[in-house]
Amino acid sequence: MTSLPQFITNRLLISTDYGPIHLIYEDNHLLVINKPAGIPVQADASGDQDVLTVLKQWLKERDKKPGNVYLGLVHRLDRPVGGVMILAKTSKAASRLSDQIRRNVVEKNYLAILQKMPDPPEGKLEHYLAKNRKTNTVFVASKKTKSAKHARLSYRTLKHQDQLTLVSVQLETGRAHQIRVQFAHCGWPLWGDHKYGRSSKGNPALFSRMMSIEHPTKKESMPFEAEIPDSYPWKVFK
Repeated sequence: MTSLPQFITNRLLISTDYGPIHLIYEDNHLLVINKPAGIPVQADASGDQDVLTVLKQWLKERDKKPGNVYLGLVHRLDRPVGGVMILAKTSKAASRLSDQIRRNVVEKNYLAILQKMPDPPEGKLEHYLAKNRKTNTVFVASKKTKSAKHARLSYRTLKHQDQLTLVSVQLETGRAHQIRVQFAHCGWPLWGDHKYGRSSKGNPALFSRMMSIEHPTKKESMPFEAEIPDSYPWKVFK
């Protein structure tokens, strides 16, 4: 596990329709933000405001750039998920960060709030996940197939309060909807997850708490951590 985070600033960068984007860290190669839940990371069929477009425009105006601004998307967060998001300000950084993600050397830690207490309270989950492209849902496959991808995570219960359970999740593979699907399959759905649970409330309670990378030019280990939201149900555990 990475040592305590080096960077946890919380300066307002820009306001969006979904809440504020806060700055965690910036240099010539990296832009690290705390993404609000609900905003897509890039333009999609919805036509809604998205992180990449908003930040490109913000950089263009701040730096008074006459042409296009480069900002590379090297990983994604599901639209309903907030927290640490790392973007590349140069093509060199984008290439090197994408390679780290491909080699599975980027450390990712999430917080999730479950509707039930997991049993056991600490452990590992391993499944094969497949995707139904018609419904844009992921499910646990009964056996390994060509379309099913191996998914692995470890979890630890942190606190149980008001019939909610806060868990820390160490993501070891980065499959679509992985955390939501694996916990729901075990009978411990995330609070607010209407797609994989029985809830109709808001966004699923999943938050990208920390990511640790090797800086693309300095070659130093750099862990970044985001402040958890003040909204319900997160405020139950603040």
